[in-house]
Amino acid sequence: MQILIVEDDFISRRLLTRYLEGIGTCEVAINGEEALASVRSALDNNDHYQLICLDVMMPGMDGQEVLKGIRDLEDQHGLAPEQRCKIVMNSALDKQDVIAESLAAQADDYIVKPILKRNFMAVLDRLGLLADQPSA
Repeated sequence: MQILIVEDDFISRRLLTRYLEGIGTCEVAINGEEALASVRSALDNNDHYQLICLDVMMPGMDGQEVLKGIRDLEDQHGLAPEQRCKIVMNSALDKQDVIAESLAAQADDYIVKPILKRNFMAVLDRLGLLADQPSA
């Protein structure tokens, strides 16, 4: 599985990378511009990410803008809904309006920091991303 972690905080990037080791190949973007460039490049090469972990609060382009940009890129490349990547938003913001905005913009799930491994894995399982993984 191809995974993109979009996170401006070093510790959060490392934590997510550790959680996802053994599940797939992780790439990292530290801001929204890098994230969109990575997604565009993957799609242009007839490849795409199966999972994107996307921070909501980042300097410059925030996660909500990146989410909309990713979904626009997928539309431009003609991806059917079942071919789109799963996007899990993550943030310290536990506000219903932010969560609702993310889900309305077609995020697949939203998890509040601090991200506990068991909660994160439950989200991935719910999204069907652990079905082919060996049990721990």
